[in-house]
Amino acid sequence: MADDHVAARGAKGRALGLLGGTFDPVHYGHLRAADAVRRALHLAEVRLFPAGDPPHRAAPVATAAHRLAMLALALPEFPGLVVDAREIARAGKSYTVLTLEELRAEAPSRPLALILGVDAFAGLPTWHRWQAILDLAHLVVVTRPDAALADALAGPLAEVWVARHVDDAARLESQPAGAIYALTIAPQPISATFIRRALAAGTDGLDAVRGMVPPAVLAYIDRNQLYRSRPDAT
Repeated sequence: MADDHVAARGAKGRALGLLGGTFDPVHYGHLRAADAVRRALHLAEVRLFPAGDPPHRAAPVATAAHRLAMLALALPEFPGLVVDAREIARAGKSYTVLTLEELRAEAPSRPLALILGVDAFAGLPTWHRWQAILDLAHLVVVTRPDAALADALAGPLAEVWVARHVDDAARLESQPAGAIYALTIAPQPISATFIRRALAAGTDGLDAVRGMVPPAVLAYIDRNQLYRSRPDAT
C-alpha cells in the first residue's frame, strides 16, 4: 500500500485512474478494460479498489483476503495496474466519495479519473453524495461500440452531461476534477456472475472459465475451493 502511494507521488502531473468493484473474482474483463483506459488516456496508473462493504449490491462471496490475493496474482500481467485496499481496510460502507476525499487530501492538485461503465454512470444519481464525486474527480465513462450512451442521459444526468462533458482528453490533465469524458473500448463480455455459477459445478466449471481469468487466479480458486457455494450472489 505504501509503495503504491510512493509510486503515485512519483508521477506528478499525470492523471491517476480509479476503478472500483468487488472483483469477485477479478477477471480479464476488469483487467483489459482498465488497461485499455490507461493506455488510451496515458494515465500514470489505474488503481483497483476492491470494495469491503459495497452499498449497491450483495456482499461479496469470497472474503476480502481471497479477493486481494487474487488481484495480487492477476496484476503481474498488467504492470500499469495496482491494488489499493483502503476500502477493505475502512469500516462501514465502501462509498466512492469517501475514497475520493482521501485521495484528494493526499494529492490536492493531482488529476483523478474515476472509470465507470455506462450502467454505473446511469445509476450515479443513486450513489451516496454523488454530486460531490463530480467535484473530486473526472469521470471516464467507458462505452462499447454497440452501447448507446444517450440512453444513460436521463433525469439529473442530462444537465450534468451538458455542463461537464468534454471531447478533448487533454482536459483530464489540465484540471484535477470536474470533467466527464466518454471513451469507447473493445467489449469485454465476461461476467463474474457467470464465472461463479460455472465454478459451482466443480472441475467442469474450471474448464468453462479458462481464458476468462488469469491462470494464476484460476489455480488459486481451485486450490482454495472458492465459489463452490452461493454462486448466484451478484
